Amino acid sequence: MPEKRKYKRLPIQLTLEVSSLFNQTETIEIGNAEFKVFNISKSGIGFTSNIKIPLGYYFNATITFSGREDKLKYVVKIIRTEILENDSYLYGCEFVGLASIYDYLFEQYEEDIEQE
Repeated sequence: MPEKRKYKRLPIQLTLEVSSLFNQTETIEIGNAEFKVFNISKSGIGFTSNIKIPLGYYFNATITFSGREDKLKYVVKIIRTEILENDSYLYGCEFVGLASIYDYLFEQYEEDIEQE
């Protein structure tokens, strides 16, 4: 089956610490939850967590690609969830308002992966 995604998913291993989620009407404090990011693309990230998060919520995040000084600061919207066997959850998220000026970070990261 051909890939339907707009951008190639790249494997990545990093942890985001998130303390709150928000939507247009409320904020949910979740402490310092760890989100284990396992893939990234120009359009979003995939991560797992032990915290159940409602769809349609957002959080702020910062990613630094390995070996790079540039930091990617963005807002992420949770658009997909799946329950895993070990009482954790898998989430699919999209970047909100990420400027194409940051495309070079993804392109350099993909080149780094291909050279490994």
